[in-house]
Amino acid sequence: MDGPETSRAAAAAASVAAAFGLAADDVVILNNSNKLTLRLLPCDVVARVAPVAYQLGRFEIPIAQRLASLGSPVAVLDPRIAPGVHSRGGFEATFWTYYEAASSNSVAPADYADALHRLHTGMRAVDVSTPHFTDRVESAQRLLVDRDQTPTLVDVDRALLIDTLRTRARAIVERGTSEQLLHGEAHSGNLLTTRQGLLFIDFETCCRGPVEFDLAHAPEKVSEFYPEVDRDVLRDCRLLTLALMTTWRWDRDDQLPNGRQLGLRWLSQLRAALQARDAGVTN
Repeated sequence: MDGPETSRAAAAAASVAAAFGLAADDVVILNNSNKLTLRLLPCDVVARVAPVAYQLGRFEIPIAQRLASLGSPVAVLDPRIAPGVHSRGGFEATFWTYYEAASSNSVAPADYADALHRLHTGMRAVDVSTPHFTDRVESAQRLLVDRDQTPTLVDVDRALLIDTLRTRARAIVERGTSEQLLHGEAHSGNLLTTRQGLLFIDFETCCRGPVEFDLAHAPEKVSEFYPEVDRDVLRDCRLLTLALMTTWRWDRDDQLPNGRQLGLRWLSQLRAALQARDAGVTN
């Protein structure tokens, strides 16, 4: 969000908090991209805010609540504010518990794998209708063929992304690996290192697919500690998720800080990974 929109979004979140008797005289921006994550003080609550059109929280709140009830490693809603999506001034906000950070931000791969495995165990008990991971692939493909929406992506890179998305998604599906509810973007940016332990956040991207799809978002060493990983599926998922993340960065409406620089870097990484794979097949 830009400066004026950020200010309006923060004011909307503070207004909702005040309606529940919580003082929010100060705002700390924790993350700013397509949606805004704020720490409201002195009430110490985390607010996630986005324009109404974003449909914030309707999907993730019931999933987060169910996972919390199962004891899964997830951040929970702030109990002082009624659960749900709250609208103010063209924005919608959800409110979450603020967790004090652990003394160290480093996460051992074994601990990461254990938290993700426990999350997946809880997710198998959550009965909710979610998109399939291939729905996300199709969304990215539509973005790539829409040159008005991705105007600065050159043809050779566009073709590389389209081909990678098509072939890797097909390869994963054809392997027939068992599927379940997934986080969808289980990368380190969605994992909090708190005094209460590791906690996952942001369940708007939940989908169905093989657990390797989530593992592909985590650091590579994490998969070494996750039980019963299909290495071939994981290899395809890593290529697929890298192509997905790269595609989003070329959307003209993407607001991730340094998104274009990341897109260029990830294109180089994807090309190198595909060349290494092809060399391995050849050899």
